[in-house]
Amino acid sequence: MRRRDMIALTAAGAAAPIFASANATPPGYRVTWFNARTEGSGRVGSRDVTAAGDGTVWFCGQRNGTLNRLDPRSGAIRVVTLGPGAAPHGVIRGPDGAAWVTEGGQNAIARVDPADHRVTLWRLPQRFNDANLNTAVFDDRGTLWFTGQNGVVGRFVPATERMEVWEAPRGRGPYGITKTPQGTVWYVSLAGNHLARIDTEATTAEALRVQILEPPTPNQGARRVWTDSRGRLWVSEWNSGNLSVHDPMTGRWGVWRLPGERPRCYSVWVDPTDKVWVTDFSANAILRFDPTTEGFLAFPSDRSGANVRQMDGIAGEAWGGESGTDRIVRIEYGL
Repeated sequence: MRRRDMIALTAAGAAAPIFASANATPPGYRVTWFNARTEGSGRVGSRDVTAAGDGTVWFCGQRNGTLNRLDPRSGAIRVVTLGPGAAPHGVIRGPDGAAWVTEGGQNAIARVDPADHRVTLWRLPQRFNDANLNTAVFDDRGTLWFTGQNGVVGRFVPATERMEVWEAPRGRGPYGITKTPQGTVWYVSLAGNHLARIDTEATTAEALRVQILEPPTPNQGARRVWTDSRGRLWVSEWNSGNLSVHDPMTGRWGVWRLPGERPRCYSVWVDPTDKVWVTDFSANAILRFDPTTEGFLAFPSDRSGANVRQMDGIAGEAWGGESGTDRIVRIEYGL
């Protein structure tokens, strides 16, 4: 068991401005931006987001070491300080309803209680003191699996506080991670240019096995991965500018290049209707892809350099963090 730290540092932020889209938004959609800064906060670096389950939204403040809870009804933000030197990367909502954070600055997994916002930290073993933690996902047994870009894959069992970490095959690069409806856990490697399945049945870290799959495009820079309702794995390819999909049932791949000049496909999220949302840094836009028609629909930001990181959402709402503008964006669909 690694060291567990507990802190409780929260502050309520005043209601922040909310901006509706002034652009020509396609019929059936509405775009709204929320200011991620609170008074005196300075740069936030708003990045990965996830729904809190009660209508509010968690988002990481990577620049100021915070986890934030946005109430879209008022624009109010609750700021949770994660600790000295914090630089959170990813956040997900766990089976317990809490926010679970890959906290790269403190090299720890963090849990933020949804009721009192108390922060609990479990630090990685000293051997992996520079994991550069990225993202996490819970499997069907309640075990948290996570990645670190400096060549780390690990798991944490909240019930026993057991932490196991090991070196990833091919070293540097583990980035996005997802769990399919079939219960399998997959991650992608940005530097390693591959998709990988983790053997979650292993009883020890030493016995864990990772199956590597090569996407059809060489040196594609697989950055994020998300499952659809059928268990197909959608991958955002940073280097190639492609959106790709792998079907584990058939072994087949599909590849689509994002529209425009030199696309840079950062993240991917699949909504409950199996439409695929990706972010394109070059186009300064969020794109919605329909696998049936194979068409893209673009939602450009109204400010330059938006740099939307990982998206997430609920039925009827796609959410993302504009890390470059310190805003949170919501796209309502099916209106």
